Amino acid sequence: MPDPGVWLVLILKLPPHPSSLRVRTWRRLRALGAVALKSSVYLLPASPEHYEQFQWLAQEVQRAGGEATLLQVDRVENLAPVELVRLFQTARERDYQAVTEAYRRLLRGLESRTRRAAGAERAADHGARLARELQRVTAIDFFGAPTRTEAERLREALAQRLVPRRAAAGGTDQAGSALAGLRRRRWVTRPRPHIDRIASSWLISRFVDPEAEFLFTPPESFPADAIPFDAVGAELGHQGEDCTFETILRRAGLDDPRLRELAEIVPEADLRDGRFTRAEAAGIDLAVRGLLAALLDDQAVLTHGLTLFDGLYRTLGRGSYPARED
Repeated sequence: MPDPGVWLVLILKLPPHPSSLRVRTWRRLRALGAVALKSSVYLLPASPEHYEQFQWLAQEVQRAGGEATLLQVDRVENLAPVELVRLFQTARERDYQAVTEAYRRLLRGLESRTRRAAGAERAADHGARLARELQRVTAIDFFGAPTRTEAERLREALAQRLVPRRAAAGGTDQAGSALAGLRRRRWVTRPRPHIDRIASSWLISRFVDPEAEFLFTPPESFPADAIPFDAVGAELGHQGEDCTFETILRRAGLDDPRLRELAEIVPEADLRDGRFTRAEAAGIDLAVRGLLAALLDDQAVLTHGLTLFDGLYRTLGRGSYPARED
């Protein structure tokens, strides 16, 4: 992350002709991730690469008959450093929101199994373009805009939806379909758990493996002895229209009215793909976002998330968890 204490300021005065220079300049500033302080005044956090890019742009403007002044400053008098950082975060929030909405539209288009089978290749191509756009935005997200997490989560969700569904009996995953026999196992998923991963961890720890240990690590570092879930290619992941919570619920053979309700709330909060309409989903989504914003440690997020789902489960009906027969 760049040091927000030093800034590059580029002041431009573009000539009226050629008009294409204005378009090229705007595109170049956008590609660099620069933000406008005011009309014709642009800002980037200082770095050797940014300095070089601003220099090249200034020279192009000057060659075309315009004026360009490049400054390096340690402060902008009427804006505190945190306000300058917020300018960049706000700009990237808009970019991430556009990508997020595109992912949601694509996921909604996959809600029909028939349509998904017919259009999987087209969806994969669209998903690849969105992944490239997300990569572009991430490269210029200098100060960690909060919506990045959601965009990456939806990218993973789409990837899981596009993995061909495997028959339960034919899977090679350690979990298989015999969830009832699992005890004191390690379960692994991706870092920064959101709705589906927290809900799935809660379902595992409360109904499948009460002594489960949960790990959060990138998929390429998943331990061989751990059971993967909510990851691309994992059997305990998105299967067809089902999110990971629904997949685990089905594999575990749990018949509980409150869990069936959660199996509508969790997908709606996680993907908002239009399959269910649950008023609780927006509140759960906001609560989990709050946990992720406040807590940097994934285990701490999980601990609070389990409590959150304990409370939600209890508000959906009276009583405690069903007893397990070992």
